[in-house]
Amino acid sequence: MNTNYRKPLAGTNLDFFDTRAAVEEIQAGAYEKLPYTSRVLAEQLVRRCDPAMLTDSLKQLIERKRDLDFPWYPARVVCHDILGQTALVDLAGLRDAIADQGGDPAKVNPVVPTQLIVDHSLAVEFGGFDPDAFRKNREVEDRRNEDRFHFIEWTKTAFKNVDVIPAGNGIMHQINLEKMSPVIQVRDGVAFPDTCVGTDSHTPHVDALGVIAIGVGGLEAETVMLGRASMMRLPDIIGVKLTGKRKAGITATDVVLALTEFLRKERVVSAYLEFFGDGAVDLTIGDRATISNMTPEFGASAGMFYIDSQTIDYLKLTGRDAEQVALVENYAKTTGLWADSLVNAEYERVLEFDLSTVVRNMAGPSNPHRRLPTSALAERGIAVNLDKAQAEEKEGKMPDGAVIIAAITSCTNTSNPRNVVAAGLLAKKANELGLVRKPWVKSSFAPGSKVAELYLTESGLLPELEKLGFGIVAFACTTCNGMSGALDPKIQQEIIDRDLYATAVLSGNRNFDGRIHPYAKQAFLASPPLVIAYAIAGTVRFDIEKDVLGTDKNGKAITLNDIWPSDEEIDAIVKQFVKPEQFNKVYIPMFDLGAVEEAKSPLYDWRPMSTYIRRPPYWEGALAGARALKGMRPLAVLGDNITTDHLSPSNAILASSAAGEYLAKMGLPEEDFNSYATHRGDHLTAQRATFANPQLLNEMCRDENGNVKKGSLARIEPEGKVTRMWEAIETYMERKQPLIIVAGADYGQGSSRDWAAKGVRLAGVEAIVAEGFERIHRTNLVGMGVLPLEFKAGETRHTYNIDGTETFDVIGELTPRAELTVVIHRKNGETVNVPVTCRLDTAEEVSVYEAGGVLQRFAKDFLEAKAA
Repeated sequence: MNTNYRKPLAGTNLDFFDTRAAVEEIQAGAYEKLPYTSRVLAEQLVRRCDPAMLTDSLKQLIERKRDLDFPWYPARVVCHDILGQTALVDLAGLRDAIADQGGDPAKVNPVVPTQLIVDHSLAVEFGGFDPDAFRKNREVEDRRNEDRFHFIEWTKTAFKNVDVIPAGNGIMHQINLEKMSPVIQVRDGVAFPDTCVGTDSHTPHVDALGVIAIGVGGLEAETVMLGRASMMRLPDIIGVKLTGKRKAGITATDVVLALTEFLRKERVVSAYLEFFGDGAVDLTIGDRATISNMTPEFGASAGMFYIDSQTIDYLKLTGRDAEQVALVENYAKTTGLWADSLVNAEYERVLEFDLSTVVRNMAGPSNPHRRLPTSALAERGIAVNLDKAQAEEKEGKMPDGAVIIAAITSCTNTSNPRNVVAAGLLAKKANELGLVRKPWVKSSFAPGSKVAELYLTESGLLPELEKLGFGIVAFACTTCNGMSGALDPKIQQEIIDRDLYATAVLSGNRNFDGRIHPYAKQAFLASPPLVIAYAIAGTVRFDIEKDVLGTDKNGKAITLNDIWPSDEEIDAIVKQFVKPEQFNKVYIPMFDLGAVEEAKSPLYDWRPMSTYIRRPPYWEGALAGARALKGMRPLAVLGDNITTDHLSPSNAILASSAAGEYLAKMGLPEEDFNSYATHRGDHLTAQRATFANPQLLNEMCRDENGNVKKGSLARIEPEGKVTRMWEAIETYMERKQPLIIVAGADYGQGSSRDWAAKGVRLAGVEAIVAEGFERIHRTNLVGMGVLPLEFKAGETRHTYNIDGTETFDVIGELTPRAELTVVIHRKNGETVNVPVTCRLDTAEEVSVYEAGGVLQRFAKDFLEAKAA
């Protein structure tokens, strides 16, 4: 701690660290030019960094250099139950490994405060048209997840610094925004900026409050939990200047979908974005949070907004203590984190986006950055064949393009009261005009906070939503996370028999093929009111801006404009019915956690027949050995935009899948197979999810015409036999065959799931060579001891005609971003040397990789410290 810079914070009995003074000592006038992100990073260096490293570390920020690592110490870790539970299973396994080697397992604890919110376990088995859906869904959730919840309950008694918010209370990111983040922390008499990492890629949701919060995989979260600094280099910090004002009738969802398209094209991968400008000033925190939440869809790491009067208004609205609100304003203005203090901030790149250009948008049919203006539905080939669809409907069939799932879901939108109220008002107008939801549409409403139920009830809008089939089914992630639940068996069978093009429309943040439901061939993202409109239309073949939704009692045609609420109507409801006392009513009892009885043993009593929780294998057998990086065979040759949903899907487990067959052998009834996500605490189930996505395109598997086959397929070499992916993995595991994956650009997009890395490592994959990696997934690969390698610019798998018959070696010294050589051995005896960049980006990552991964590294360090 650098006490030279510790000073009293005026008007309080607290101290702060004067980062401005520390920076100005190095270079006069430098602080005024630093972006917001750099100011926060500099503060934690001044407060926490080894004094011997401080000057060099601050120079990295001042001079915009990226040649040295410096430490980052996030103030806390937030987890949802899937990755949070998986991380804690790893720590429980680590305790076992340390006990086996004579260490004290009780000393393995999170050092950093860790908050786990159970929000990813609930499937919408009962839709919003069932008045008892909430209770029924919770009962199913508890029954299916008894093993998991038993373990989670144990963790809060066995580990120090772990708080658990049980199921049924809301979504992690929304609770973080509305309650958990203080914006300015106070510890040991010192005020400092709140920062956090979260085991979900949408953790930047709370960046809207000026809090640096980034999504990480479970493995990186474990590193932070255990008190190790997260070593980093100065990120690419990009300014995004927002100008203009959005037009009437345009929602925050419309804005963020336009921004997602724009920022993806601008290649902001791994960057920290800072939104500012006249256009940002009027955006409420709800609107800002909708934007920040979609940060991973931009490809970025953070989506920051400055602290300003909107921040203060939001903290008051959400019931934060008056003393805390005053501290936020005082600290921000004193330390240069208030918006007015950043007018001279300089960015290496500034992008400009005019909010007035935004039109009503959706995204789809397969990617969140594929913007789809609702005015262009026909020209994009979506709103076509309506006559055919309507004719099928008259015959008693489901129509072409049937919307089988319409879900108001996800913290992206339900944390924004304007979006939720807009949906309620649209439902009210639709009910008044006699419009109804189509019978084949499974509709649901799952807000991320219980507060939404309070303001909708008080405003009289909840009954209107319920009448259209959008009653509250849960306070959880649900459909956005692929937990859309089972379809009516008759509807499912008709989709199968007719090979029907069935779709989903949701107010979520991701719509990758195969994610939302196995029988929804594609999915579209839309604002909450648009989701309801599509439930009424019943098919995506409908031109939502032009076509007739129905007729009123006088026979007059009703279109979307007739039921779309005005901004004035929305704002009036929000102003009157969204109140601080509602937030206090929800959150004060929720966070009254009370005293917790300590566990009888620091070691977990593993249940031998559990398919949810199993002692992890990472200190055993081949996983504990060296990776030779020799003679590797390709498990898959893949194209661009491979997502973590391709690598390790999260949705429902089908009986015909490898995981489904395994669960059946373990005695589980099919109705309780649950999702892939919920089984990630058991490696025997979870590894069978590897590449189990039915939409996978493995270029090693082609039909007689040379076209790539779709499905969870692999080709076993040298036999050339095409099989299901799991059979290929089993074969290679039996042969102890080292594997490699070859891929295109943006490998590992999507959710921050560590099983996308764990699954391939357990399969025997030692290296992945791709044109580029998404940040979180690359970090997870390193954390599992898988070597990420990057083709040189302009080179791809096609440059070297890789077809999967080859074997691969990697040669060269492993140093940060070193140039290595991949040696391709073709079956005709030819060898080709391919220059690649080692994507171990820091010395810390090299150390972690060489140890075999994060957990192996920690165990080694822990035992060496004990011996010393």
